[in-house]
Amino acid sequence: MKLTPDSLAAHLAERLLPAYLVSGDEPLLTGEAADAVRAAARARGFTEREVHFIERAADWEAVRASTANLSLFGSRRVLEIRLTTARPGTAGGAALRALAQSDDPDTLLLVCCPRLEREAQSAEWLRAIEARGAWLAAWPVEPQRLPAWLRSRAQRMKLDLEEEALALLAARTEGNLLAAHQELLKLTLLAPAGQVTVQELRSAVADSARFDVFQLGEAVLGGEVARALRLLAGLRAEGTEPTLVLWALVRALREAWSVREGTGRGGSGWQRNAAVLARAAQRAPRLPFAALNSRAARADRMAKGRLSGDCWDEMALLACELCARPVMPPAALLRA
Repeated sequence: MKLTPDSLAAHLAERLLPAYLVSGDEPLLTGEAADAVRAAARARGFTEREVHFIERAADWEAVRASTANLSLFGSRRVLEIRLTTARPGTAGGAALRALAQSDDPDTLLLVCCPRLEREAQSAEWLRAIEARGAWLAAWPVEPQRLPAWLRSRAQRMKLDLEEEALALLAARTEGNLLAAHQELLKLTLLAPAGQVTVQELRSAVADSARFDVFQLGEAVLGGEVARALRLLAGLRAEGTEPTLVLWALVRALREAWSVREGTGRGGSGWQRNAAVLARAAQRAPRLPFAALNSRAARADRMAKGRLSGDCWDEMALLACELCARPVMPPAALLRA
């Protein structure tokens, strides 16, 4: 069966399955999910915990040896497998499949791994875990859902944030759920009454936004011009290499072209958000791709010192135009 971070608590209150898989690249959500499974297991008598960190194929031998040497009078235990990659290999897949299919009532299997790409979701070991247990995939919280996510979490902490305060917190911690959670914890200490105004938030919360090039590409593909420009400014302030930023913009440009031509399925950076590609598909037919390529080439020459001008300004114009917010007519771009 499949679970979500929101449905996990109700599920664990009702029953505990023999195996759980927690996947995702959000450390806060995956960590909380794994903690919830462990707590439910302890409440049901699984008093021991054995953890295996799998970094190479030889590490699976230790897992096999552990399962082969169970004591007849041993305590019930949680067998935790932590994968550094979502692809455990042939030996690892066979071991996980055997563990998931085991009928040992005194062992609960908990597997934690990074985000599973679409092609990895059909692996036999994953299907074996789903057949007898549950898979919880912790996906990133989309920017438009972040204020609601923060509001729900704040309410659980008995915090009442003004709408403007919620919007500010979302902007300052965008893309970093762990930082957002930590800021809310800080607010529980700074605002014991639970009421938090935007002024109190400004003085208490550090700017924890995680500006990265993949978020920039996603914002551009999604047509979110304000977010794209804010990310671009953040990357510039952090001293990010202009060539890396331009790479993300050109990648988004190619993705938009592929969507228009019907040849793109979405690169690995965007697979987790089909809505981004859907919005890109709506804009793609009216994007001036020749002019956009010209703009990208100009930014590249500026970044390499072969053309006078500010490459960051040029990339900001490119981001606007990719979001279908042109600041110059296409003919003027081609002549530039």
